[in-house]
Amino acid sequence: MTKLNKILSLTFIVALAFSCSQSPNTNFTLKGHIKGLKKGMVYLQKDGDSSIVNLDSVAISGQSEFSLHTDIEEPEILYLKLFKNDKDEHYIPFFADKGVTEISTTLKNFNYDSKIKGSEQQNLLNEYTNVVSKYNSKNLDLIEASFIAQKANDSVTADSLNRASDKLIKRKYAYTIQYALNHKDNEIAPYLALYETRNVNPIFIDSIYKSLSPEVKTSLYGKKLAEIIAARKEAN
Repeated sequence: MTKLNKILSLTFIVALAFSCSQSPNTNFTLKGHIKGLKKGMVYLQKDGDSSIVNLDSVAISGQSEFSLHTDIEEPEILYLKLFKNDKDEHYIPFFADKGVTEISTTLKNFNYDSKIKGSEQQNLLNEYTNVVSKYNSKNLDLIEASFIAQKANDSVTADSLNRASDKLIKRKYAYTIQYALNHKDNEIAPYLALYETRNVNPIFIDSIYKSLSPEVKTSLYGKKLAEIIAARKEAN
């Protein structure tokens, strides 16, 4: 084989590999940037029936920017996972929809430094998590203070802090329920009812489902919520 033929052959193989990694049927692209990442693997994943499903992946070697692709039918939670050969899980959940989502984060604080720009459902999720993170942060402070009081055998203060923590959790659930009701025309509503209100009175879950628009009731999370409600009523 001549040198020219080798070059043409190699070019063909590279082009073929590129075309296989970017199927023309994909309607979703994740553009990522991980500051400080020099080497590793990134995966685009989703929840399967019994396990996590890999949708796309790319090896990082030198570059910190990458693109991942898949085909989705409707808005749903996907995951950006980073594998860097350690024992920790590094993943970022986000609400994907057809089109482009951009995620920027850092290698040092992969899970916590993430900034996500994308779908309307992701914008709503950002708004929700910005508020809920304040509840969670305050609750951690109360738990820490209660632990210190218990170590000092100050049961009065510890009990007071525990009551404050319980009230804060109830306020967080109330906010979540109201947020879902306020966005009954969006997939974020059944998603929050499924994954952020596990310990609330089932009456509130029923109220969220009944408030959903017909389109959202037939969405991925709308149907899952209906199944959970039906299974609970059957068990009772």
